[in-house]
Amino acid sequence: MDAIPVTPAQPSIIPLWAEGEIDTAGWNYPEEIAFTTYGLKVIRNVVHPSLTVYLPDPAKATGTAVIVAPGGAYHFLAFEHEGIEVAHWLNAQGIAALMLKYRLVQTGDDFPQCVEAHLKDPQTMAAVVEPVFPLITADGCQAIRLVRARAAEWGIDPHRIGIMGFSAGGMLTLSVAHHYDSSSRPDFAAPIYPAPPPDAPIPQDAPPLFLLCAADDDMASAVTTRFYAAWRSAGHPVELHIYSKGGHGFGMNHKGLPSDSWIERFTEWLKAQGFLP
Repeated sequence: MDAIPVTPAQPSIIPLWAEGEIDTAGWNYPEEIAFTTYGLKVIRNVVHPSLTVYLPDPAKATGTAVIVAPGGAYHFLAFEHEGIEVAHWLNAQGIAALMLKYRLVQTGDDFPQCVEAHLKDPQTMAAVVEPVFPLITADGCQAIRLVRARAAEWGIDPHRIGIMGFSAGGMLTLSVAHHYDSSSRPDFAAPIYPAPPPDAPIPQDAPPLFLLCAADDDMASAVTTRFYAAWRSAGHPVELHIYSKGGHGFGMNHKGLPSDSWIERFTEWLKAQGFLP
């Protein structure tokens, strides 16, 4: 591929897959910016997955890269406080950030009410989400593969490429940490208040895991503690942080709680694992 000039102020958006690599037949809803019932600005109906590339100032660049997967109940992407703001913070620490737009449940004119309806009906939610799980996992693995292929171009160490995801993006992160091949193995993975992934065995060379959530988030705290125990039992590096309060979906939003500084714990962990100087 030809080199694409990238600056922190003008991030480049690159397609995740080459034309014809994925089947988009039947994906008839246009991608758009929308708002949830709570006024959250989101992206819905991702048909053509992509990476938005945020590179740090070359003078500060560490060579480490993090793919960032926003959450959104598999129906949308909370791309600001779980995407762009995360990328900017990482850039300030000299870390390259690549925001991943992955495939989602298609939504029509009944958005956002359909999301609330699905969340209130676990059986319907499971039925509409299950078909996109393998697509989401494939997008996550392809993101690792693509960043590694273009690492030299972006000043990234190909052995320091990790993935971080929030909620549904945390499920994506855990799935990538289970289902990679030799070209798509993440060097580290950070599921933040993750949704539960489908069951799968832990690979023998599973990457180091950084897990974080709030105790008053019943769904994510159960998932987080389960995978901490599984990774530890399998003998793989793992670190766990559980804040007493914070709820679900806080991302980079400040609530005046200790969880506000969660991302600092992440960079401390990267240093301890040898992924940052």
